[in-house]
Amino acid sequence: MKITRISVHQLDLPLAKPYFLSGGRLKFEVLDSTFVRIDTDEGTHGWGEGCPWGVTYLPAHGKGIRAGLEEIAPVLIGEDPRQLDRINRLMDATLPGHPYVKSPIDIACWDILGKISGMPVCEILGAREPDPVPIASSISTGSPTEMMADIQYYRDKGYRVHSAKVGANVDLDIARITHMSENQQVGEKIFYDVNRSWLPREAITVMNAVDAANSWFEQPCETLDEIAMVRARTTQPICVDEGLHAFTDLNRIHRDGVAEIVNIKVNRVGGLTKACRLRDYCLETGISMLIMETGGSVLADTAAAHLAQSIPSVSCLGTWSCQEMLTIDPAPDQGARNIDGCFIAPAEPGLGVEPAMEFLGDPIAVYR
Repeated sequence: MKITRISVHQLDLPLAKPYFLSGGRLKFEVLDSTFVRIDTDEGTHGWGEGCPWGVTYLPAHGKGIRAGLEEIAPVLIGEDPRQLDRINRLMDATLPGHPYVKSPIDIACWDILGKISGMPVCEILGAREPDPVPIASSISTGSPTEMMADIQYYRDKGYRVHSAKVGANVDLDIARITHMSENQQVGEKIFYDVNRSWLPREAITVMNAVDAANSWFEQPCETLDEIAMVRARTTQPICVDEGLHAFTDLNRIHRDGVAEIVNIKVNRVGGLTKACRLRDYCLETGISMLIMETGGSVLADTAAAHLAQSIPSVSCLGTWSCQEMLTIDPAPDQGARNIDGCFIAPAEPGLGVEPAMEFLGDPIAVYR
């Protein structure tokens, strides 16, 4: 089997309402998503999606994906998409770094592998664990009452895990966290996602001032060095999100006891192949995981759901459903969908998602 064609589509994904994170300093209204289709000489094709969360969130953006694909795609023509390690080595040799560029290619290759084997991707990844995967809501930064109202909205949709965006104002953050914690229900998890906006002093002050049982704090500061400083002066569990890009980061997190939880974003780490290596390290070392995408449609959500479904529920704290924040759905009635606040990876071979071409339109680039 050989790759004969790689087609690239761009689609704007409007958010249903403006979204604020990192203490409100970052605002987002539309996501720029890139869809990649890989065709083979045997008639099988696969899909992948790459969707960085805007241009101000991380050193990644939609136009960057498409520029990177211009360098990578020609090198992959004629290669066997089933040889995932070789595909990833070729991409890394052709364009060092830029993992978010490589993720949709890698995911499309997994989709092909699943289709030709007749198996869902999660089962090829090693397991379909029996428990559905909890979906974490994403609660935009706001006043304590506004954020609690958003949590109630997601409760009504079955959610029992909530990611509340805090940061940038110590007094207000203490009030936000205290209010949400006091209104937290039995069996519910609310974790507080700072998205790097606290200085170590602020993180230590807030975390030591609140009683947030059955919770954790995600990416309280910019760097792993700063988070390690906070870890030494607090007792609340910490999750590293934006600080995890590669295996070397995870090794440092474990070696130095920086955090007890990591958020593995598939697009950010380079795709399912590299995310699986991080998963296995976490399982060996006892680090708990969240498995998410940085953004995107049901296609991106479903790729993350397949990886999350391969992890025992005791180690996988949840995933995320970006699709529920969007005003358009390019693959109606397909893929992983909210079922009482959880995802179940599709049973169809491959990812189980075929984007509708009437949404994607003609490709903006084709490589043969």
